[in-house]
Amino acid sequence: MLAAVSHDLRSPIAAVKAASSSLRSHEVTWSADDQAELLAAIEDGADRLTALVDNLLDLSRLQLGVVNPLLTEVDLSVAVTWVLASSPAADRVTVRLHPQLPTAAADPGLLDRVLSNLVDNALRYTPEDREIAIEAHSDAQQVSLRVVDHGPGVRRDQQQAMFEPFQRLGDVPAGDGLGLELAAARGLAEAMNATLTAADTPGGGLTMTLSLPLSDPIERSR
Repeated sequence: MLAAVSHDLRSPIAAVKAASSSLRSHEVTWSADDQAELLAAIEDGADRLTALVDNLLDLSRLQLGVVNPLLTEVDLSVAVTWVLASSPAADRVTVRLHPQLPTAAADPGLLDRVLSNLVDNALRYTPEDREIAIEAHSDAQQVSLRVVDHGPGVRRDQQQAMFEPFQRLGDVPAGDGLGLELAAARGLAEAMNATLTAADTPGGGLTMTLSLPLSDPIERSR
């Protein structure tokens, strides 16, 4: 595990160190734009470290069996809005949720972690000039959220393997990423009695589907 995470830890730490050292230097007078760029690099590095540590902690909790979800009635439109409010690339996300979407039985905190990981993963592998989409559908027993991207996609014979931690799939740009996001997302989803599956996006890309039980399946099935 240490060998797997060493590069992913060192890279954002190095970026934060370089940017902060540059700002503290008395040998260069930075313009306002340069200062803003360096500060953005520090913030990005800190965000990357936070996400990595959060996912490592989530996986540790899952492996120890100490994740105890508190299931409650959750409005998925509110959950999606909350996740996007903290995403620096929210302007690249198109949300298509029906106004009468039924509520789900979920742990709000765990659901936030799952959706954040799915959105971050989709944005990372989708070209910057293209958007991702969050869609939903429901039936008598469950409500599903789909995070649709138009990145390089994953071969069907690798779509199960990518949910294992420390997987570096061949079509991931420059071998980047540890596979922690999707591993943690599936584990947390299953802890809430939900499922997380992958499928090809028509036209290219990957669609992740999170299916959650309805908060009141008997009432919703009428």
